[in-house]
Amino acid sequence: MRFAVSFILALCFTSLAYAQSFTHQDTLRGSITPQRAWWDLTYYDLSIDVDITNKRIKGTNTIYFMVIIPQEVMQIDLQEPLRITHIDYKGLSLTYTREGSVYWVRFPYPLVSGDRDKITIQYEGVPVEAVRPPWDGGFTWSKDKNGNPFVATSCQGLGASVWWPCKDHMYDEPDSMLISITVPAPLADVSNGRLRHIDSLADGRKTYQWFVSNPINNYGVNVNIGKYAHWADTLHGEKGILDLNFYVLQDNYEKAREHFQDAYRTIRAFEYWFGPYPFYEDGYKLVEVPYLGMEHQSSVTYGNKYRMGYLGRDLSSTGWGLKWDYIIIHESAHEWWANNVTYTDIADMWIHEAFASYAEGLFVDYYYGKQAASEYVIGTRSDIGNAKPIIGKYNVNKEGSPDMYSKGANMLHSLRTWLDDDARWRETLRGLQRDFYHQTVNTAQIETYIAQATGLDLKAFFNQYLRDTRIPVLEYNIKGKTFSFRYTNIVEGFNMPVYITIDNGQKIRITPTGNWQKLKQPAPIKTISVDQNFYIGKNMVDKLN
Repeated sequence: MRFAVSFILALCFTSLAYAQSFTHQDTLRGSITPQRAWWDLTYYDLSIDVDITNKRIKGTNTIYFMVIIPQEVMQIDLQEPLRITHIDYKGLSLTYTREGSVYWVRFPYPLVSGDRDKITIQYEGVPVEAVRPPWDGGFTWSKDKNGNPFVATSCQGLGASVWWPCKDHMYDEPDSMLISITVPAPLADVSNGRLRHIDSLADGRKTYQWFVSNPINNYGVNVNIGKYAHWADTLHGEKGILDLNFYVLQDNYEKAREHFQDAYRTIRAFEYWFGPYPFYEDGYKLVEVPYLGMEHQSSVTYGNKYRMGYLGRDLSSTGWGLKWDYIIIHESAHEWWANNVTYTDIADMWIHEAFASYAEGLFVDYYYGKQAASEYVIGTRSDIGNAKPIIGKYNVNKEGSPDMYSKGANMLHSLRTWLDDDARWRETLRGLQRDFYHQTVNTAQIETYIAQATGLDLKAFFNQYLRDTRIPVLEYNIKGKTFSFRYTNIVEGFNMPVYITIDNGQKIRITPTGNWQKLKQPAPIKTISVDQNFYIGKNMVDKLN
């Protein structure tokens, strides 16, 4: 079970502050409606037949659930143009009506609290074709350079209901899942979890059956179809032997064997910083796909074309980003920050992306040192726009600013510098993974945890970087032996300490606020420098306001 009943009930009837800006469909998609809240999702048995020639799918999903509150109308999500053709409940055909991407499924009587039940949904159609995967997702119907079909799914934000019927809200995850995908020979499907077996059908097709033994978020479920070459290996990790499996197009086998060494380096670095890989039971897979890549749980997808950096570029412009493959490192970081610790509402998507982007710097730290990591993270600031807050709108399936990546990483880097205790910082990161293991969370939970773990008052700090677009500016004035300073562009109460160096001498820690303060020195001051590890601006003024 992935959620607290009291939390559900509190949200069921919440008035939406942003209703004027969004449609009714946005509300149905993004909120915990009463028709979602009364049942706890426990298991999916998803089976799909993929018709590659006609770009069609046909399948069933048996949804297992426990009744929390007596109800008789269930919300099931499935996006057009796919359609449900039949719903079975204990041999009865359930009635249903459609409202856009939502099906209202009616049971013949109110179900009983505490009962465990299931329904089986049959559906079919031509799923949405991805326009710009993974950002604008759906099915990608492609071919490899030899003309073989090369097919994959991606659907973060858009939602898993773009290709299969489900409870399409992040707050509730199944405890486990079975995924069965039928494809034409000689193609293979690679999905999440462990391969249980392959069934050969009379017409020459094959069904690949994958079992996920851990909770899994909806968008983390995936289908990858191609003419794959495969190899397996193991890694001795914190929890024992971790099984590794790699699936690449056959022509890329040799270079992939060398290039995918970054996967081993990634797991070692992130187990050090964050704790054990969260899905030992399901193993780790890296799977080549026809788009850039995505953090599908235990089935990380890869399309960076065997180049270092991000499509051959260093996002930090420091050189450090070209020493490793961005997609392998960033998307694998999401196994911890997205698939283990998962946002409840996509408005808090920063929990995934800020930590995963910050993890890039920690990867650099682990292999190249703390100074290199600082240079890398600071170098990514050029991508920050500060046009809108990092946190999005709640209950309407709306994420916040793309600044959640680089700005979020720099926020965390600033916090590490403020704490100035790397052992405690590492334990804070590992503690988040341990104490929220396999859970969905919100921003308030993350803020509270970090504040308690570090012993810092971080309310204004998080308000500044998550909920405001302004970057704090350290204003200062030098007059003889006196250094005067204050913050501008800040939210109420912002007082993050920073380190300054006067005339290339010893570092001094100051704690600016919105009011002018003075620091006197024994000799006249010529210059000051501000520690760049803090994400702030600086401005020297001629006189005090």
